[in-house]
Amino acid sequence: MPSATFDLKALIRPVPDFPKPGVIFRDITPLFQSPRGLRHVADAFIERYVETEFSHIGAMDARGFLIGSIIAHQLNKPLILFRKQGKLPADVLAEGYQTEYGEAFLEVHADSLCEGDSVLIFDDLIATGGTLLAATKLVRRMGAQVFEAAAIIDLPELGGSQRLNEAGVPTFCLTEFSLSER
Repeated sequence: MPSATFDLKALIRPVPDFPKPGVIFRDITPLFQSPRGLRHVADAFIERYVETEFSHIGAMDARGFLIGSIIAHQLNKPLILFRKQGKLPADVLAEGYQTEYGEAFLEVHADSLCEGDSVLIFDDLIATGGTLLAATKLVRRMGAQVFEAAAIIDLPELGGSQRLNEAGVPTFCLTEFSLSER
């Protein structure tokens, strides 16, 4: 976990009224522009997962790719990419889900996982949980299981972590924001 002397929230920029009025977007690009900040976040996840048993890391398109690929490399785990519709070239499985702004589809290569595999899934943030729940359904359709869903940020008022827990998926986030927090 980030230490008490490290202010992770200071590296997450609030962008009011994006992508629509009333929404405060949580921009993690300043975090990735800070070598110390990125190292701190990566180390926190690595410390949490280095001695746990799972077979793969799954990363959500697109910001989940950033942290998921670092953790997969550091833990020497295969990386599975969950992409937006139409981005993968081979046979895919697809799952529709609701976002805060409408409907979307998540896809994964159909041969990414095998029965008995266990996947740690990453995204940058948990809002409504739609993307991670769609990934969970895709993982389960391949006969695998989700070990845990992890993210840098949780927005607990939107209920995503609760929905994931209700679906049997434990969650872990490094920090959280209330919807009104600047």
